[in-house]
Amino acid sequence: MKKKLTAILVMLLALGVVATSCPNEAPAPEVGKLAPDFELNTLDGQSIALSQLKGTPVVVNFWATWCGPCRHEMPFLQQIYEDWPEETLVLLTINIAESSSKVAQFMQSEGFSFTVLLDSNANVAQKYNVMGIPTTFFIDKDGVIQKIKVGPFRSKAEIETILSQLN
Repeated sequence: MKKKLTAILVMLLALGVVATSCPNEAPAPEVGKLAPDFELNTLDGQSIALSQLKGTPVVVNFWATWCGPCRHEMPFLQQIYEDWPEETLVLLTINIAESSSKVAQFMQSEGFSFTVLLDSNANVAQKYNVMGIPTTFFIDKDGVIQKIKVGPFRSKAEIETILSQLN
């Protein structure tokens, strides 16, 4: 029995080493590193790439319509969108794996007008190693991740506190 357990542990360890050393896998985003570039379409079909936004701080928020905590923080994101000029901050929310019609209907019914990008196949969420939503990345004007927040914001002030530390 002990030999079988040891063999299983060795195999699991070997699989873990192989999985973490795969050369095709990009490293997970982390604070202090450049944010991975992506290009996604908005609800109205406009293409936006993160790399186009260098020179301006960017907030990237991953969410879904079915996510209660995401829905809770959205009014705060809307307030940030309305109060911060686009020249000083770009807010990009990325909806994960939902249809454009469902997302558009949700945005309209809730009265939200901030930019929504559609990550239909969850490729960008995977690239950003999003394990739960909402997850928000604060990226400075040089494209470097300054903070990663997992979980909902409790207020607009909480978001602004983080933004004040970006530049």
